[in-house]
Amino acid sequence: MPPTILEKSAHYRSMHASGVLLAGGCWDAGSARLLAHAGFPCLETSSAGVMFALGLPDGDGLATRDIMLDNARSVAAAVNLPVSADLENGWAATAEGVAETIRLAGETGIVGGSIEDTTGDRSEPIFPLDVAVERLRAAVEAAAALPFRFAITARADQYMHGRGDLAQVIARAQAFQAAGADAFMAPGMGDPDEIAALCRAVDIPVAAIVGLGGPCSSVEAFAALGVRRVVVGSAFARVAMAGVLAAAQEVARDGTFRFTEGLMPFGELNGLFRHLGR
Repeated sequence: MPPTILEKSAHYRSMHASGVLLAGGCWDAGSARLLAHAGFPCLETSSAGVMFALGLPDGDGLATRDIMLDNARSVAAAVNLPVSADLENGWAATAEGVAETIRLAGETGIVGGSIEDTTGDRSEPIFPLDVAVERLRAAVEAAAALPFRFAITARADQYMHGRGDLAQVIARAQAFQAAGADAFMAPGMGDPDEIAALCRAVDIPVAAIVGLGGPCSSVEAFAALGVRRVVVGSAFARVAMAGVLAAAQEVARDGTFRFTEGLMPFGELNGLFRHLGR
């Protein structure tokens, strides 16, 4: 029997209790099944991966709540692993709207999600701290009303918008912890000393996304800084897209098919998906 949502939720939380949790970044059911087969203990959806697969950019306000929750539902149904989702800024400017997003997310089969402190306005991309806390608290309260423990990861995105300030990020992390966040993430923070300082400043797990710059090249390196969850994020999707682009450019430019050398045989990959789909 596949695990219930209660079992997935409890397992996801228990994996944060010690050591470092490694989360695979997926963007559809197929990538989710491949990452589960590869041995990842849990998965996280990538908004960038989803949007790239749709032929659209990430971060331009085109990722709607319906698109992302439908994606989360298909990923959660495809694997027996706990799945957390990139819920962007909750697709709402108000605390009530964020709470509704969490309520709807709780119906998809995922066990958690991240909420950013971003506005969607490029001229003023970050919500003021008091507004960000109000929105995060609404997410936490909505999660607590679900019939299982839905984990909320609070995101502070200053570094993603060229406004990196360690003191401000730590202040947000501490405020989000006080508001009830289960974990914290500051994507784009790459300096090891800053990451370590952030980890020391809060009592909830700090998550880090790989592939956004920074010198940490292994799970062990992140663990040494105090990071408790390492998320691959959009990196696998970018590997896939870059591979397709390079192969397509070779064919279009050179008229050759060198890209087929070393390909996984069709029958082998087809057989793998036949097995994984059972």
